[in-house]
Amino acid sequence: MTPPLLIPLPGNEPLANALATALGYDVGTLELRSFPDGESYLRFLTNPEQRSVALVSTLDHPNDKMLPLLFAAATARELKAAKVGLISPYLAYMRQDHRFKAGEAVTSRQIARLLSQAFDWLVTVDPHLHRYGSLTDIYTIATQVVHAAPLISQWIRAHVPAAIVIGPDSESEQWVAAVAQEAAAPYTVLDKVRRGDRDVEITLKDLSAWRGRTPVLVDDIISSGRTMIEAVRLLTGAGWPPPVVIAVHGLFADGSEVVLEQAGARLVTSNSVPHRTNAIDIAPILVRAIGELAVSP
Repeated sequence: MTPPLLIPLPGNEPLANALATALGYDVGTLELRSFPDGESYLRFLTNPEQRSVALVSTLDHPNDKMLPLLFAAATARELKAAKVGLISPYLAYMRQDHRFKAGEAVTSRQIARLLSQAFDWLVTVDPHLHRYGSLTDIYTIATQVVHAAPLISQWIRAHVPAAIVIGPDSESEQWVAAVAQEAAAPYTVLDKVRRGDRDVEITLKDLSAWRGRTPVLVDDIISSGRTMIEAVRLLTGAGWPPPVVIAVHGLFADGSEVVLEQAGARLVTSNSVPHRTNAIDIAPILVRAIGELAVSP
């Protein structure tokens, strides 16, 4: 039986190679470049005919990545791939899940329709499910969601033996509690009021019972980083040791990683989005989910 074929879009080669090694799959290649006017040129250098194909593309900076991804999926079908799946560790456009103001686009649903039309299945890591119960609320294809919380807990146990785990807000409490339990550490959450994309006010609860521990701030996504930046400043200003800041998905808009580091934080992220702060490997938790979908009828 011909093994499935993993084809990374640019920047996703290390993850694709790690997954292929673990699964016994082949790795294919694409030629992808831009014409002088900015249009995309795409060519499969590995023949996908009659093979189960999975494109590997994390979707940070999604406006730059989405069209080449959709072109690749459509071309794989035209070249008679048996199945076309998507491995997207970071799934973009999950934030706008409601029409908050008249006339707004609910882009999470629109992207879900586009990807459901282009692919047969999807595997992702900790998508931002706020008002949706699961991806099946908006995706019509087979989906698998894997969770990085156990990996974060393992990292904390190994590297921060006396931690106090701190979540970004009350909505994160269930997730933060699970991380802390597996890490054998106490936890708390911040009190947060968000007034805009870059305007956040937070307050720390009384942490005096855990003096002597190292604060570990955890979140699923760091984008503008405003919550974490303010929390780091409050903690260091109150005499706490330099905090560790951990995110599943490190997007770091506006150079927020530099601001966090200048404030005294140590940054740790998973490799769902390639970045110099990657220290948690998500490949092992993706393997089973990919295997189930890539070879299913």
